[in-house]
Amino acid sequence: MSARAARRRWTRAAWRRLALVLLWLGHGAWVLVGPDAGRSWTRTADTLALPAQGAARQWEGWRARRRDDGRSLQDLQVENTRLASDLAALRLRDAQEAPRLAEAEEAVRVLGLRKLMPLQLSAARVVFSTRPAAFGGLILDQGRDHGLVEDQGVLAPEGIVGRIWSVGPTQAKVLPADAPNASVAVMLIRSRATGVLQGLGGSRAHIRYVSNQEVVQPGEAVLTSGLDRVFPRGLLVGHVVRVERGELELELTVQLAAPLDRVSTVLLLPPQPPLEAQQPFVQPEQPKPVGRKKGTP
Repeated sequence: MSARAARRRWTRAAWRRLALVLLWLGHGAWVLVGPDAGRSWTRTADTLALPAQGAARQWEGWRARRRDDGRSLQDLQVENTRLASDLAALRLRDAQEAPRLAEAEEAVRVLGLRKLMPLQLSAARVVFSTRPAAFGGLILDQGRDHGLVEDQGVLAPEGIVGRIWSVGPTQAKVLPADAPNASVAVMLIRSRATGVLQGLGGSRAHIRYVSNQEVVQPGEAVLTSGLDRVFPRGLLVGHVVRVERGELELELTVQLAAPLDRVSTVLLLPPQPPLEAQQPFVQPEQPKPVGRKKGTP
């Protein structure tokens, strides 16, 4: 027991060694820290705090990006809503303006046709259409108050429309050229063979009384002949779409040129117009230039 207690006691040499170790540790710490201990400890603390500061900056940058992304998304949603509203307003305005623009374009084309025709033409508007019904027609906004009479020819910029069937005080009914009870004197542009156009409905008609000896091809233009004294000669009626040879005459089906279901403005020919009129629809073929022979002046 006494021997164990003697071992636990520190001898003078042990205390000397401990003091020497402490002296060396203090000297090493002084060498490492330097004379300005506060600044060194500050640098050490700053160095140790760098990772935490970097993590804090990253966290704050992430939060800022999230906040900016949220604001950007909200701004984009607001911008998309505004653009969608503007697009809907533009579409509504276009839909409202479309009928007036179409009517204005047709009025310009009608005015151009009126300048080409050397006749006294008057314009009228189609206010109602009964074409889907049997023996239906087009209702004009003019009648006897504007001097309209029966059997006046009706034109559109694309071709003939029909003739006036009945006249009231303020309105008139047009019998379209494709009506089953309508007839128009016509001729073929190439052979000049004449016939009578009779309506089939659906903007189509067929030509009667054309000899099967005539040569007619699909696509050939059909013009008015002027023999019915309703339309002058040379106005476009339509184009041949089917040709069949019968026993005595050709069976010709014609697609009318005028858009009878969409026409809104028409021109009215004077009663019993002259037989000849300028041809605004079909341009005559230009003769080929003839080359001069050698030696001729």
